[in-house]
Amino acid sequence: MNHSTITAISTAPGVGGIAVIRVSGQDALSITEAIFQPKSKSKNILNQSANTVQYGSIVNKKDEIIDDVLVTVFHAPHSFTGEDTVEIACHGSIFIQQQILQLLIDAGCQLAKPGEFTQRAFLNGKMDLSQAEAVADLIASTSASAHRMSVSQMRGGFSNELIQLRTHLIDFVSLIELELDFNEEDVEFADRAQLKNLTNEIEQHIAKLSDSFSVGNALKNGIPVALVGETNVGKSTLLNLLLNEEKAIVSDIHGTTRDVIEDNISIRGINFRFIDTAGIRNTTDTIENLGIERTYKQIEQASIVLWLVDCTQLTEHIEWLTEKIEKRAIGKKIILVFNKIDLINNEELAVIKQIFSQYEGDRIFISAKNKTNSEKLEQSLINAAQLPAIEPGDVVVSNVRHYEALQQAHSAICRVYDGLEAGITSDFLSQDIRECLYALGTITGQVSNDEILANIFGKFCIGK
Repeated sequence: MNHSTITAISTAPGVGGIAVIRVSGQDALSITEAIFQPKSKSKNILNQSANTVQYGSIVNKKDEIIDDVLVTVFHAPHSFTGEDTVEIACHGSIFIQQQILQLLIDAGCQLAKPGEFTQRAFLNGKMDLSQAEAVADLIASTSASAHRMSVSQMRGGFSNELIQLRTHLIDFVSLIELELDFNEEDVEFADRAQLKNLTNEIEQHIAKLSDSFSVGNALKNGIPVALVGETNVGKSTLLNLLLNEEKAIVSDIHGTTRDVIEDNISIRGINFRFIDTAGIRNTTDTIENLGIERTYKQIEQASIVLWLVDCTQLTEHIEWLTEKIEKRAIGKKIILVFNKIDLINNEELAVIKQIFSQYEGDRIFISAKNKTNSEKLEQSLINAAQLPAIEPGDVVVSNVRHYEALQQAHSAICRVYDGLEAGITSDFLSQDIRECLYALGTITGQVSNDEILANIFGKFCIGK
C-alpha cells in the first residue's frame, strides 16, 4: 500500500466555470494548509471539522493570490478513498488549475496515476473490485439503462449476490475438508444430498448471471446496428439523420463509402452503435471490394440489420442482394427500410409493396433526406432491441472480465455436481469447490494480484 499523498484535477480537462482538485493521503490536510489562507483568521484546515467547506485563497511562496477557492475537508475513514481528503474548488481557468496543482506537488504531493483514488478506496475497504469498476462504467455511461446498471453495481447489488454464493460454498468446503482430517474413520460431515441441492441452485444462479451479459454488454457498449444495401441508396444520409450530424460523406457517386463508419446514439434510453458500411454491388475495384467484404463481416457481427432499398431504383440485382444479405444475417433482426419515398407516387409505392409482400420482417418507408417517418424507424429499432427494462436493484453483468470469471465458476460448479452424482472422494470435491470460490473471488477482489489491479485501474481517467 502506497502511503504517499496524491493529487489530481478531478473535473474534466479544459476551461469551465469551476474545477475541482482532489488531494488524498495522510498529509492531505497539512499540505493543503501550507498553500491556503482562510478568510477567517481564527480557522485553519488542520482543525476544520469533517465534511465542512471553508472559503479562502490559494497563495504561492511570494504570498501572491492565485485564486479564491472553497476547500472541503473529509476525515479518514469517512471519505471516498478512506483517507484524509481535501477537495479544492477553484475557478476553471487552465492556468489556475495548473498553478494550484504545481503548488501542491511542490508542498509534497505526488501526481495521482489513472484510477489511483478509486484504487485506494478499494484497498482501504471502501468498495470491492466490482464496485470500483462500476465507477468507471458510471462515468462512461451514455444512456439511462447503462446508468441504472452501473449505479446498481456500484451500490453492491452484484457483490451481495456473489458474497452469498461464496458464503454457502465456504461452509460446505469447510465440512468436506474436515472429512479429510478424519479419512481413516470414513466419516461424512457434509450432507451429500444437501450439497447436491445447493450446487444445483448455485449453478442456476451463476448461469442466470452469465446469461445477463448479452443484455449488459449491449447496454454498456451499444447494440450494434449495421446499415447495409446497394450503393447510393442513402445509408450515409440515414446515418447522419440518426446521429444528427454530418458524420458520413454523402455523394451521388457510387461507392463513396469504402470503409466502416460508426458512432453511438441513445434512443429513448437505449444505446445503439450504428455502423455505416460500403454499398454492396458487383465491382472490379479492389479497394471497394475490400470494403464490401467488411460489410459482410459487420452483418454477421451486428444484432440488428437496417437493410436500405432505394424506392426509385429497384435494380435487377435485388434477388442477388437478398441472398447475399440473408445468408449472413441468420438469427439477426432485419428491418427493411425503403428510402426516398418522396420521389415516387402511390402507384409505384404499391408495386414495391407487392414485390416485397412475402417479406416477413419489419418494413419502414422513409425519406432520410426529408426526415420522413424517422420516429417510426426509431420505434422499430426499440422493438428490435428486445431489451428488458432495467430497474433499480436489477443485477446485470456488463463487464467482460466478470463474464469470463462467471464462466469459469460455472464450469467448476458443474464439475462439483457431476462429482456428487458419481460419488467421487472429498479431496476432488474440495478442489472443484475451491476453483469456483476462486473464480467468484476474482470478481469482487477477494482474490487479486497487482497485475490485475494495474490493468483495471490503469483504464480509469486521472483524478478518479
